[in-house]
Amino acid sequence: MRVRLFLAASLLPLTAGCISTATSVVKAPFKAAGQVVDWSTTSQEEADRNYGRKMRKQEAKEGRERRDFEKRCRKNREDPECQNYNGYRAGS
Repeated sequence: MRVRLFLAASLLPLTAGCISTATSVVKAPFKAAGQVVDWSTTSQEEADRNYGRKMRKQEAKEGRERRDFEKRCRKNREDPECQNYNGYRAGS
C-alpha cells in the first residue's frame, strides 16, 4: 500500500508538465482566433484617438488657410473676395 502511494506521489510532478502542455495545445486555436478578432476590429479608444488626430489635422489646415487668406487680404484690400469676408467659420 505504501509503495503504491509513494509511486503515485512520485509520478504526480512528472505528469504536471504533460497536463500543462496539453492544456496549451488545446487553448492555442482559441487564442489565435481571439488575436485575429483583435487585429480586425477597432476599439472605441482607438477610434477616438484616430478621430482626434483627424480633427487636429483639419484644424491646423483651416488655420493655415485662414492666415493665408488674411495675409492676402491685408496686402490687397480691393480684392472682391476679401470684401465679402464674414469671418472665420470652423468646419465649413
